[in-house]
Amino acid sequence: MKLVLFTLIAGLTFASSAKAQTTSNSGGTRLPRIAIAGLGIESSTFSPAVTQEEAFHARYGAEVFNAYPFMVAIAPLRKKAVWLPAIVGKSLPGGAVTREAYESLVNKMLDSLKKYGPYDGLYFDIHGAMSVIGLDDPEGDLITRIRQVIGYKTLISTSMDLHGNVSWRLAQNTDLMTCYRMAPHEDAMQTKERAVVNLLERIKSGKGKPAYKALITVPILLPGEKTSTRIEPGKSLYSEVEPLADHQQGIVDAGIWIGYAWADEPRNHAAVMVVGDDKSSVTQAAEKLALSFWNVRSKFDFVAPTGTLEQCLAKAIPSQKHPFFISDTGDNPTAGGAGDVTWTLTQLLAKPEFQRADGPSLIYASIPDPGLVKKAIAAGVGGQVEGTAGAIVDHRFAAPVPLKGTVESIVEGDKDAEVEVVVKVGSIHVIVTQKRKPYHKEKDFTRLGLEPRKADIVVVKIGYLEPELYAMQADWIMALTPGGVDQDLFRLPYKRIERPMFPFDKDMKTPDLSAKFVPLSGTAK
Repeated sequence: MKLVLFTLIAGLTFASSAKAQTTSNSGGTRLPRIAIAGLGIESSTFSPAVTQEEAFHARYGAEVFNAYPFMVAIAPLRKKAVWLPAIVGKSLPGGAVTREAYESLVNKMLDSLKKYGPYDGLYFDIHGAMSVIGLDDPEGDLITRIRQVIGYKTLISTSMDLHGNVSWRLAQNTDLMTCYRMAPHEDAMQTKERAVVNLLERIKSGKGKPAYKALITVPILLPGEKTSTRIEPGKSLYSEVEPLADHQQGIVDAGIWIGYAWADEPRNHAAVMVVGDDKSSVTQAAEKLALSFWNVRSKFDFVAPTGTLEQCLAKAIPSQKHPFFISDTGDNPTAGGAGDVTWTLTQLLAKPEFQRADGPSLIYASIPDPGLVKKAIAAGVGGQVEGTAGAIVDHRFAAPVPLKGTVESIVEGDKDAEVEVVVKVGSIHVIVTQKRKPYHKEKDFTRLGLEPRKADIVVVKIGYLEPELYAMQADWIMALTPGGVDQDLFRLPYKRIERPMFPFDKDMKTPDLSAKFVPLSGTAK
């Protein structure tokens, strides 16, 4: 009741302040009115998992500001506009979103936008790889419905993950567009801030919508683990973006989208987009980036050594480099995997080397199973627990795995996992969670009493290692395991992507990589 009352009061306070707030700064000039809205998720259509509304942890009204460090109350940007946040929801990657969840979130967003308009601008914060059951191109659908509410005079600035997809409909209905330039995404917040700064500059200068938006579809579909900007050719390819986007006259922004490989829609492919006021500069920049991308298509390779799980263990077990990290890539929840595939853990538990308590120490992160968590809580720390874990959602590759061991820790309160327990079986420390959770920071382990830096082997359900894990590893290999985000794209049943497409059609002719100009928002389609 207290929470409901607090939410109601906060909403009323925000509504009152939004209406009463002066639209002038100290100099007497009118401040622009800018809305904030967006939904973000990577959704695999090759996973049986589905994503519900609560997974988005949606923020409403003033609490939206908490998602952006550059928008805190004392930040300079906060004082440059009258900000009118609607809804921003971000989910862990997962399965396709239910239509009911999508419609609920969208309708709440549209209701909020109707309430506080009109707007000079809207910051549209999306990922770009959302899949919704029964609906193609959800982000294109969402921005079209937003336009029906706010009209076409309002400038929209869109920020995206470089693993998102750029459809023609999305490109037409936005005015400014940018995406990350790094994978892993160490520049995520910097990119969002750039989108906001671009929007403010175009509004305050009176320049409005850039005159030209060049979009080039690049028929390449590769996993992020092959296109990391840590290594070549991704490193050099993406180094071409900044000089064009940030320093060339007549260009507002430019981006290369790798696209999302684990969904099966016509929009799933790579893309280049450049926006600006000088047609020649925009054209040349877009075509230069697209051709550079196409020319290095055959040079992309995995960011780390790869092998079967058996091959990975054959290297890790005798290695003197500790901790030795193994990425369990096929069920990576940071890319859209269900997170509860038990195939790898089943193989690990069957290895004689790990069946002794004094065997090589291994941390496995993680497997979700609320039933086993409940049993572990009942047993308590130091107690014995026995049951099965995982394969509740995705049991295509292995059955629920039997676990019998000692409960080492029980920790509650994580936003994603909710409850985490560590069960030691032989020399393996298995992290079992109430709900799925990716483990990509050192504190994810240490808060459970685990010391990953002292472990012999750490197995994580992930693809390329996030920065903290990468800095921690003494050696690393990616296991090509099965799951909803299988790194071997040839094993996935694509039916709807546009063909020809590299690498599926390796001998395809050079495609048309000339710039296609997207009509400005509100003009002929």
